[in-house]
Amino acid sequence: MYPSRIVCLTEEPTEVLYAIGEEDRIVGISGFTVRPARARKEKPKVSAFTSARISEILALEPDLVIGFSDIQADIARDLIKAGVEVWISNHRSVEGILGYIRRLGAMVGAADAAEDLACRAEAHLDQIRDAASRLPFRPKVYFEEWDDPLITGIRWVGELVRIAGGDDVFPELTEKSLARDRILADAGEVVRRAPDLILGSWCGKRFRPERVAARPGWDAIPAVQRGELFEIKSPLILQPGPAALFDGLDALHARIAACAHRDH
Repeated sequence: MYPSRIVCLTEEPTEVLYAIGEEDRIVGISGFTVRPARARKEKPKVSAFTSARISEILALEPDLVIGFSDIQADIARDLIKAGVEVWISNHRSVEGILGYIRRLGAMVGAADAAEDLACRAEAHLDQIRDAASRLPFRPKVYFEEWDDPLITGIRWVGELVRIAGGDDVFPELTEKSLARDRILADAGEVVRRAPDLILGSWCGKRFRPERVAARPGWDAIPAVQRGELFEIKSPLILQPGPAALFDGLDALHARIAACAHRDH
């Protein structure tokens, strides 16, 4: 028997289940869910990212709770102790997102619909990869996930930057799965790596390009000199689900392509 009462502690399982036509199985969602928009109107919100209302989740009588990463380990522990089945995924790459879509679809008996969604995502990745190959040059990109302290982009973001036609200026940090391992101790290192384009996605708050440009010494960065500082909305790129592979990738490619064409 497939699970029929699912609580989603993050946005990506909600987005996937709606995309494959299995949204009726969802009985609770994260309060941070914005995709799809109708989910916020249709489903009760029972969790944040690092906290959840355990009693409210239990009252929904879920037969499966889906979460993401070690950050939700405490929530998972409490639910498991209460006898609830929990699946915590921990995928951090583009391939991981594709695999996640396929696994989640199989778990709810919708493997074919999930395969179709994953194949459409793969085709879109190939389409953008092909468009990126025709850019006049590959801009150097600094992606900032948080501003205090400075945290660079996670692995799937770095991979999508490359697919979109840019080169992440901190490739050695994208491999680090934990945010604490992607903290820049020296902001001057961004200056030294001289990105052509700065993209920011500060999870939970608006990116402020004017504040970034005003950092000491950053006026020497080509991106700052040319005004190439832009926000990528966090729901598009910081959730390891379909949004990143479609709208998030499109947003990255649009900024990278515009930068490449302006400079050549």
